[in-house]
Amino acid sequence: MLNARSRPAVLINETVNSNHWVLLKLVGSRSNRSAVGALARLTAGGRTWVDEVRAGRGYQSAEDLRLHFGLGTNAVIDRLQVNWPSGLTNVWTHLPVDRVLRFVEAP
Repeated sequence: MLNARSRPAVLINETVNSNHWVLLKLVGSRSNRSAVGALARLTAGGRTWVDEVRAGRGYQSAEDLRLHFGLGTNAVIDRLQVNWPSGLTNVWTHLPVDRVLRFVEAP
């Protein structure tokens, strides 16, 4: 929806369901601080999702640098692997869902 030269619209999704989600906030230490270019591979319940931190898209706006994963009925993240732009790889296991998780690139 584009509201050029008019009042903004606020859209609120009030749907209730039992699905789970996670937002990943990646912070680079050796790589760029915004972690642009970092690749996240998340596994839960035998299924794997992959996403990359990107910047520079959007019309008259900035996109969210956090990665959003819809996990369906999976109530735990079995494994998260992050390949950082520096070439480092970090792995975390048995992570909680339904929240924002922050990960800093380990040296």
